[in-house]
Amino acid sequence: MSFALKTSIATKAVSRRSTVVVRAGKYDEELIKTAKAIASPGKGILAMDESNATCGKRLETIGVENTVENRRTYRELLISAPGLSQFISGAILFEETLYQTTKAGPKFPEVMTTAGIIPGIKVDKGESWCMGLDGLDARTADYYKVGARFCKWRSTVNISAGPTAIAVRNCAYGLARYAAIAQASGLVPIVEPEVILDGDHDIDQTIEVAQAVWAETFKYMADNKVLLEGILLKPSMVTPGAECKARATPEQVADYTLKMLRRRVPPAVPDAAPPRAPCRTW
Repeated sequence: MSFALKTSIATKAVSRRSTVVVRAGKYDEELIKTAKAIASPGKGILAMDESNATCGKRLETIGVENTVENRRTYRELLISAPGLSQFISGAILFEETLYQTTKAGPKFPEVMTTAGIIPGIKVDKGESWCMGLDGLDARTADYYKVGARFCKWRSTVNISAGPTAIAVRNCAYGLARYAAIAQASGLVPIVEPEVILDGDHDIDQTIEVAQAVWAETFKYMADNKVLLEGILLKPSMVTPGAECKARATPEQVADYTLKMLRRRVPPAVPDAAPPRAPCRTW
């Protein structure tokens, strides 16, 4: 066999081994459709996934006791606002709410779907480390059965604590595993590695860390054969640390954030949501 032929065969073999193959799952078409619907122009996501304890603090400010019934009434008030679906494409629920029925009888996911709002669910069990992967496949499968069609997982990276390569890798790999498990159950995963504002780092250090985190995250999502057309991103804005004396203008923050997204986000991803505020739209 000639040297040229051997080289050609070896090159083809290496090429085949290095090709990233995205798995073909039974929910792929539905995932893409859901992701596009959530990313509809002019609409946002309602984040109403605060814990029962946090919800209780809101009720306390108006002198209302933190009970199951009062939490249900409060959350039903949010999703039943007239004309909500004109501006909201999806809403993230706390687990308690996903299984609750409204005052009229139907469950929350049924009421939301009828109104044109896609039900979502928070699935992480802790934000400092990727807590909640154990048993996630069973939980996401059950969430799908009761009507959820997307989910959210938040994991944090702290610049003031380093971050170490292990911390970045743990965040990225955990998010990738979550995304793959969610998609296998039919849920569109919102991927959210948050670079925390705490610290005196400047904006250049923030973009350096953010780029490293997103590079690792997409690398591990490729390794786990995550369908990029069936995910949504929730990136942090690129800003200086909260204690940094060199403040950035809104224009600088916008420029750095877009620069980071253009450098790291593949074009197959349908949407990236802006920073979250509880019970407000993304």
